[in-house]
Amino acid sequence: MITLHHVEQTRSMRTLWLLHELEVPFEVSIHAFDKSLRDPGYLAISPAGRVPSLEIDGERMFETGAIAEYLCERFSPDRLGRMPGAPDRMAWLVWIHFAETVSQHCAALTQQHVALRDDSMRSPIVMKLEAARLMKCYDAIEARLGGGILTQDYLLMSGFTAADVNVGQAVYMAQHFAKLDNHPNVAAWYARITDREAFQLSLPKDVPLFDRSFYDPWPVE
Repeated sequence: MITLHHVEQTRSMRTLWLLHELEVPFEVSIHAFDKSLRDPGYLAISPAGRVPSLEIDGERMFETGAIAEYLCERFSPDRLGRMPGAPDRMAWLVWIHFAETVSQHCAALTQQHVALRDDSMRSPIVMKLEAARLMKCYDAIEARLGGGILTQDYLLMSGFTAADVNVGQAVYMAQHFAKLDNHPNVAAWYARITDREAFQLSLPKDVPLFDRSFYDPWPVE
């Protein structure tokens, strides 16, 4: 049995989405986005007190990129994964891990807009800079999908993979802070991959982390 430790609308959502795509049996243990992640019992599973963490065959894993690589290698090496020797193995690895480039900016913005309770602690400058950095990430995805004459449906020419899951979930989070209006290829790709049943099953079922669909940066005085 596989157990995923999950907080809704966080990085662990991409692991949940991937598990649904893999169609393997698993259980979900949902945690609150609070100090309970620092409890000794959970730290024994995830030493940094973060999600996702995965319990599988008596072992424990954390870090979404590593989890995605392992799950694909074990359960879907040729469909959702690209193993050593595959022509697009290098690109698959790059985009699997590019999700974290997007997510680090989302995390900074989530802290600014959601986690910090005292307005005096928030920084309009950080909000503006991090939202601009998300736009640069969109630029990279737009170029990958075909910013010129040719376009492609997925991040790899060979089809939908876990790379689309990881980056797609990061873009799901990013759209709370940066819109896709000027990135038509990203918008079309995002609509395509989020129409999948596995994505729909990974959406929050309880109280979501975000209380609105979009957070505007505060004006810089």
